[in-house]
Amino acid sequence: MLYPMKFMPLFKNKVWGGNKIKTLGFDYDPLPNCGEMWVLSSVEGNESVIDNGFLEGNTLNEAIEIYMGDLVGERNYDRYGNEFPLLLKVIDAADRLSIQVHPDDELARQRNMENGKTEMWYVMEAEEGGVITDGFAKALSREEYQTLISEGRIEEALHTEQATAGDVFFIPAGRVHAIGKGIMLAEIQQSSDCTYRIYDYNRPDANGRLRELHTDEALDAIDFKPVSDAKSHYTYRNNATTNVAECPYFTTNLIAFDNPLRKDFATLESFVVYFCVEGVMAIKCLDEIVPLHAGECVLVPAVADSVELFCEGHAKTLEIYADPDLMPDDGVTHRFDNDWIAEFMGMQRSMLDDADLHHHHHDCDCGHDHHHDCDCGHDHHHDCDCGHDHHHD
Repeated sequence: MLYPMKFMPLFKNKVWGGNKIKTLGFDYDPLPNCGEMWVLSSVEGNESVIDNGFLEGNTLNEAIEIYMGDLVGERNYDRYGNEFPLLLKVIDAADRLSIQVHPDDELARQRNMENGKTEMWYVMEAEEGGVITDGFAKALSREEYQTLISEGRIEEALHTEQATAGDVFFIPAGRVHAIGKGIMLAEIQQSSDCTYRIYDYNRPDANGRLRELHTDEALDAIDFKPVSDAKSHYTYRNNATTNVAECPYFTTNLIAFDNPLRKDFATLESFVVYFCVEGVMAIKCLDEIVPLHAGECVLVPAVADSVELFCEGHAKTLEIYADPDLMPDDGVTHRFDNDWIAEFMGMQRSMLDDADLHHHHHDCDCGHDHHHDCDCGHDHHHDCDCGHDHHHD
């Protein structure tokens, strides 16, 4: 019988990475830093490994191959097959990331890639002065853009916004963007690892060499229209579901709660991922109870009709799914003390019903040790050595 699944994280050392992820309770020794923690992935060579239940040790892709639509939803399975459609990360930027852009689906497929990359960010922490770069401050022609790139002046044309904890940014494919120094955020994106780096501040890598740029490849991917406000503006509500992003690839809701909540999604034809971004929580689903802390996620199978959410004190979680009704019509087919859970279950407290799940009208713009050995054949600490820079930086 299917059950809510947890996964081992994959840690990525980056030239710009910091050590805030360690403060969430993760141990990525011997890496000197962790710029990216891949929380849920089916990207080839970086498949997430299940960390609980009878499927422990199997990859996410293997579970989808076995359970198909029961796990991800029938129409999602028809479209994506054995590939999970989303990639979830925590990103910790001790230094600013490169200015970059991702292609859309059409261009990606012209270049023999499965998907483009549309993404969103939920800011978990932001130091004073931390900024997000999101698009151009004014419209540019291709020629003006190329001149600025060749002269090393592209930063002059970029639109930036101050970031604070709780901010949400929606980054469609084609928009130039970068995460600024001192920001840690949760990222939800299409399952793609294609990034075109267009400017990197003449910064050397760990070997003292300048990192590769992809200015020619990026040219056809860039949307040159100006951006004035890329934040998703939402009304914060406690003990309720608030939609913060919706697009053909994913819907993301924010749930901030300090009371038990029951979620009913019997009519939703999709998996649901709960991605904890603050505090300690647990979900009860399909007769299983799964604890989570900030930075962890749980995958709820599509066959589940409901879940119950509990927290210790106050918690925040992102609720993420792929609503097949919104699909593009393109023919393509660590170890924590969890005694509080048992104590909580024995308490007589009322359960709040929250029926708000999807089809929202929103006002936005758009206890395991994860370091046990496994025999999956994947190195959960290090980037691959194929010679290509595949990753988001």
